[in-house]
Amino acid sequence: MHVIAVNRGARTRQAGSASWTGIDKRPVDGRVSITEFGVEGDHVCDGRYHGGPDQAVYVYGGADYAWWRSAQGRDFAPGTFGENLVVDGLACADIAIGDRLLIGDVVLQATDVRIPCGTLARKMGDPGFPAIFAASDRPGFYTRVLTPGTLGAGDPVRVVPYEGERVTVLELKRDYAKPDTTEAGLERLLAAPVSERFRARKEKQRAARCAKENVD
Repeated sequence: MHVIAVNRGARTRQAGSASWTGIDKRPVDGRVSITEFGVEGDHVCDGRYHGGPDQAVYVYGGADYAWWRSAQGRDFAPGTFGENLVVDGLACADIAIGDRLLIGDVVLQATDVRIPCGTLARKMGDPGFPAIFAASDRPGFYTRVLTPGTLGAGDPVRVVPYEGERVTVLELKRDYAKPDTTEAGLERLLAAPVSERFRARKEKQRAARCAKENVD
């Protein structure tokens, strides 16, 4: 496996929206610094759903890009989905939360799944694209930066599987669509090193379930 592209985006406004976005990401030449907050110089404008130490770098698989090119019959350039890294030989279906990506001196850890929104729809010029993206089961995944450093296109990538509870990226995606609020399900999901946003979501669901049980 190796890095195909490192992408970052400027702060821009999309047609049809008054909000700022950093989704229009383009490949960067040379070495790029990776800090605890992500790719240096990259812009994340909506902090409610993206960015921060637990969702610092968005990774997409080269194998998933190949699927899109075949399924859609057109080219998809690196950065199309707003990702920071494209990794050749990687498919997000093979990744579990907690897996680490070793890229030179940089260490990333998978924490969450990307859920498509209206910003992606506007970028693709298709209001129905988020549903197509969700149905593809190729969402990519967010990572936290365990060890900052520098990286660039061509760098080798090694995936180190998480040794604890293995919750796959696709399991998290499906939980966003149909939450598992059983105690066993909650304990299993929260045993993985998920992002704080996802953890807060599940804790809220747990509190709601407990409150309902007390009323019943």
